[in-house]
Amino acid sequence: MPPWGAALVLLAALALLGLLAPWLRRPGRLAVGARTLPGAGGQGHKEEVYGRSPADQLSDGREPLPGGCRLICKPSALAQCLLRAFRRSAALEPGPRSWLSGPHLQTLCHFVLPVGSGPELAREYLQLADDGLVALDWVVGPCARSHRFTNAGGLPAVLLVIPNAWGRLTRNVLGFCLLALERGYYPVIFHRRGHHDCPLVSPQLQPFGDPSDLKEAITYIRFRHPAAPLFAVSEGSGSALLLSYLGECGSSSYVTGAACISPVLRCREWFEAGLPWPYERGFLLHQKIALSRYATALEDTVDIGKLFRSRSLREFEETLFCHTKSFPISWDTYWDHNDPLRDVDEAAVPVLCICSADDPVCGPPNHFLPTELFHSNPYFFLLLSRHGGHCGFLRQEPLPAWSHEVILEYFRALTEFFRMEEKMKGLSRRRASCLGGRRRWGTLPKREVSPSSYLEEIFSWKRSYTR
Repeated sequence: MPPWGAALVLLAALALLGLLAPWLRRPGRLAVGARTLPGAGGQGHKEEVYGRSPADQLSDGREPLPGGCRLICKPSALAQCLLRAFRRSAALEPGPRSWLSGPHLQTLCHFVLPVGSGPELAREYLQLADDGLVALDWVVGPCARSHRFTNAGGLPAVLLVIPNAWGRLTRNVLGFCLLALERGYYPVIFHRRGHHDCPLVSPQLQPFGDPSDLKEAITYIRFRHPAAPLFAVSEGSGSALLLSYLGECGSSSYVTGAACISPVLRCREWFEAGLPWPYERGFLLHQKIALSRYATALEDTVDIGKLFRSRSLREFEETLFCHTKSFPISWDTYWDHNDPLRDVDEAAVPVLCICSADDPVCGPPNHFLPTELFHSNPYFFLLLSRHGGHCGFLRQEPLPAWSHEVILEYFRALTEFFRMEEKMKGLSRRRASCLGGRRRWGTLPKREVSPSSYLEEIFSWKRSYTR
């Protein structure tokens, strides 16, 4: 079946899903209802709520933001800075309701509708240490940069974009790249082996959470732009790759800040629980079509017949990476090496996760979001909205997805926070130098506590990664 035929099949299935949604919810999904709240002058107004709303339940009613969003995080100086930035954000302000408000339509428009013209891309192929190939698509047009987002040294920031794990370049990814280009970033899209017309020159694909190829790509980007700040954004299931990289590299990461749109965080449970059948079948069909061109190259390492007879995403993943002919491993061993949160305590880069309480692909947040991570780790921030679907967060055309605006505002707030932190540290060093000179001539003056030390004592947040 051609790719457009697969899109039509998924389009029809998801259109039917709107009628069958009450019967296709995962266990534990809570129904949407309405309640009337008192308004001004005795008038009542209706507010959509979830029966025991997951968004309210997870955030315990703290850190409310415009548009019904919640920021879930550990208190810190950076958390306060981001909270102030989000409260001023126009992107979070609720807009008029439209036909795109439903979670399935948000997801459908994102994955199925044609991409359109898109930006102009300049492709580079990067040969890896094992002779494999990955692709880097640098966004070079069509718009001109009206103003560039720079660091303290005046260099434009590089923005690394990681698509979903299925290799599909979606409308939202390309739209985000165009918006970032307009704001002065240098966007570059990372494609795995065999994805998006990247040749598969060796019979080896990249496992779900193995960041080895991404490490080499980031090292090359750093070589090309050694002094420019590097930000990273991932979409959906592609977040496993980014989080694995941040955990493995720890304080040696070259990334200044990262963001994940609708990340799949509990990946093993997500594969084992399965998705609602239209999404499961659609994603599975897309992967089979993408790999069908490499069937001959993979037949020496994988049971091709069993692979294309797979009836679930778990069976497909297990056949492709666990039941290999050369080095078979168990399902447990596979996730010991590919769980994106296996080294999460080593991550030393701020990460913003934007999730929706009505995500039909990831499921309800109280089942598939490890909220203890955001409450205990000062580097992880969860922006949880009531609506948005999976990687959707769409608004009325021609406005871009509000998640794109929020991510760029988040990067701007990070840069300002680090700039002020370095400035305070510089003032503290100069003050210490002056005090050291005075000690030669007089008595030791009373010790003054610097503003940065005061914030660290209150919020216990420190920037610990190296450059």
